[in-house]
Amino acid sequence: MKKIKYAVLLLLAMIVLPFSVFAEGEEEEKVIATNGEADKVNVYLFRGEGCPHCQEAEEWFDSIKGEYGEYFQIVDYETWNDEDNAELMQQVAEARGEEASGVPYIIIGNKSWNGFAESYESEIIDQIKAEFAKNPDDRYDIMTLLPNSKKKAKKDDTATFIIIFLIIAGIGFGVYKARKAAN
Repeated sequence: MKKIKYAVLLLLAMIVLPFSVFAEGEEEEKVIATNGEADKVNVYLFRGEGCPHCQEAEEWFDSIKGEYGEYFQIVDYETWNDEDNAELMQQVAEARGEEASGVPYIIIGNKSWNGFAESYESEIIDQIKAEFAKNPDDRYDIMTLLPNSKKKAKKDDTATFIIIFLIIAGIGFGVYKARKAAN
């Protein structure tokens, strides 16, 4: 009877464990998730909380949503308080052959802007419209050029799962042997 009790506990641990291990990998996927609406152009906005230029850029994008909102969606990454987003910004800049020297760092298609100024506004709108005019499958999206962290997360999660499984199996076997020796 005790053997069945321990076998059931071990089985339950093996069923619950993968969900807790793979949840961490899903969190990493959120960092690079891009499309909310496939027909809209992604405007990647790397910003800092409290940055006045970033706030100016955000307010400007909000102000043009009435006229151009059907063309674009903001994919927002706060970099000052989020190390993963700051690292992502550096990866994006490196993939583009640029240096992200500050925020806001705005990327639309194959163009980018470091900082924000009124003089950028018409250029940004033109780039949004030019990207929107393309077939969604033909649009340049910098995120597709980054190393695929989703595959890496799955490999890391699988290794973690195997290690944890072996630890639980070892503990279960040890408990079984100890109980058998006690009887």
